[in-house]
This record gives sequence, structure tokens and C-alpha cells, in this order.
Amino acid sequence: MQTITTTDDLARFCEAAKAESYVTLDTEFLRERTYYSKLCLIQMALPGKTGAAVLVDPLVDGLSMEPLYDLFRHEGTVKVFHAARQDLEIFFVEGNVFPKPLFDTQIAAMVCGFGEQVGYETLVRKIARESLDKTSRFTDWSRRPLSEAQKAYALADVTHLRVIYEFLSAELKKTGREAWVEEEEAILLNPETYINRPEEAWEKVKTRTTSGKFLSVVRELARFREEYAQTRNVPRGRVYKDDALLELASTKPTTIEELGRSRLLLREGRRPDIAEGILAAIKLGLEARPETYPRVKDDHEQLQVNTALADLLRVLLKAKSEQAGVAQKLIATSSELDALAAGERDVPALHGWRAEVFGHDALRLCRGEIALTARGQSVKVIPA
Repeated sequence: MQTITTTDDLARFCEAAKAESYVTLDTEFLRERTYYSKLCLIQMALPGKTGAAVLVDPLVDGLSMEPLYDLFRHEGTVKVFHAARQDLEIFFVEGNVFPKPLFDTQIAAMVCGFGEQVGYETLVRKIARESLDKTSRFTDWSRRPLSEAQKAYALADVTHLRVIYEFLSAELKKTGREAWVEEEEAILLNPETYINRPEEAWEKVKTRTTSGKFLSVVRELARFREEYAQTRNVPRGRVYKDDALLELASTKPTTIEELGRSRLLLREGRRPDIAEGILAAIKLGLEARPETYPRVKDDHEQLQVNTALADLLRVLLKAKSEQAGVAQKLIATSSELDALAAGERDVPALHGWRAEVFGHDALRLCRGEIALTARGQSVKVIPA
């Protein structure tokens, strides 16, 4: 098996890929010790059972990724991934590029009726009729040299993907659902999917407190943590965890001595540069004017949900999902159904292909224009 370690070899392989209709790709990376994923290995395979399959070692000094990025920009070759989100984030952060056109086999499999968040191993078993050796799944991909077992495991992630792609692509053409997959993949190809803005970091901190002053301090503590983590490329949890952040927002220490009394702030968070940043963030939060306080967005617990209608919407979703052969969660989430039952109308389930499959009838059910009836083992929609 070939491991590419030079820019010239990578360029030659990528030029060969440009002559093909598609190329399958995967990555191995580490993220436990950094904010941004550390790319450790790239796998690629060309079409056909005997098509060339290679490993690319991005940790080799002097290896430029530009030939790969040039392939990503080549519209004549489909770039095939499975569960592409984390792979795409790596390439967006490191090269400011997205692979286009993209085909995500996990999304395609959900559209083709293989269930929710279907794993690669399941597709290999059901479509390629093969089994995978997953013993190398949790190895340290940054260590060199790679073992033969690691290399074989990594290559299997792109060689079987060829069969899976060809099968799912044919199924989508047969059902006319290619646009459904493209609509989902557009989210993966949107830079906003991967941008973490420090000023918005507080929204990911779970708290039941709605006090404006408290949330103001939470916002500044979350902002400082995100900026610190991004700048130094360390996990945000290494700066301080959410429980410590909420404790600090509650106790509001103003001196190093008061900060030292924190029960949940770990040793890393007591370093002088972090400790000073914490105190400065708390000061900013306390000095904020009331009109600038953050506000918690209405969640579905605060909405006036018609629980009976929400239950009916769940039955309708199950029936429509089975009828269309599409995973329920891909059509609508439980929170979206509650929002619909509370009168909300700005939900994804009412747009695009989801509206055709479920949304239009969901609105008719909400308006009392249709009813549901059980016939045998199935649920039927009837005019009300």
C-alpha cells in the first residue's frame, strides 16, 4: 500500500483523480489535546475494485496540501465522504476550501431508508457485504511509524466506500431524491457551520437561570474562554469547564483571593493569565448596562405546546417516514414537532423536500383539515 509523502506524488495522484467521476476520501485526526483537529492521515481511493488507493501523510515536513485542495475545487470529480462534517471542518480551517461537488454517504443512506445516523460499518456490512476490523479505531494517529494494521484499517474506510457510493447514488437516481441529499449537504458546505464566534459561546452553556446580570457574566466568561482556547489551540474544557464557569458567574469573585475559593475551578484555570482573564470577564459582565444583557431564546419548554397535537404530529411523522423510507430525525426533530404544536412556523420541517414529505400535511393537521386513522398495521391520513 502506497503512502504519499511528497508534494509531487500527491499532485500525480490528484491529477489521476481529476480524470475519474469520483474519488473516495476519509481522514484520521486527533482533537483531545487541541481546540482545532490535528490532521494526521488522509485516505483516498479511485473507482473500481482495483482502483488505486493511497494514504497521504500530512505530518511529513514539506508536504503541501495544495494539490489536494486543487482537486477539491475540480467540479468534474465528486468527492465522496462518510459523515463528512468533521473532515470538512479540518479542510475549511486549514485550507479555507470545501470539496465540491460533495457526496456524503451517511446523509444519502438516511434518505435511502437505512435509519438515523447510520454508521459506516453498518453500510459496509449491508451494501458491500464485507466486515471491518475496528481494532485500530482508537489508536494514536499522530505517532509514527504507522503499523500495517493501522494502514489496512485506514484504507478500508475508503475502499469499501466506493461500493457504497455507487449503490446509494444509483438508488437516489432511481427515486429522484438527489436534490434531497444536496439540500442537506449545503449545510455542510456553509462556512457558518464551522465558525465559532466567542461572543456567541455563552449560548452553548446550559443554565436554567434567566437573570440578565447573571447571563451577562456568563457571556463574558464564555467569550474569554473561547478566545483563549482558539488563540492557544487548546480545548475549551482545559481552560475551565461549564460547571466552573457557572460557579464563577454565581459567586462573581473580584480578587485572586476570592477566585482561589472556587471549588470547581481546576489547576489549569488558576494560572495567572487565565485567572486575570476570568476576573476581567466578570468585571465586564457586572458593568454591562441592562439593555445589553443577553436574553435566553424561547425554548420549547417555554412555548405553549398543545401536547395532544404534538402527539398526533409524532404519529404523522412516523407514518410519513415509513411511507417515504426516510429516517424520522432527518425529516423533523422532536423539538420541531413541539414548536409546530405551539404555533411556530419557522422550522426546517416546513421547507424544501421535508415540506413535500411531511410539512404540508403537518400544517393541514394543525389546521384540523385532516385526521389520522389506523388501518391494520398502518396509519392513514383522511380528510377531516
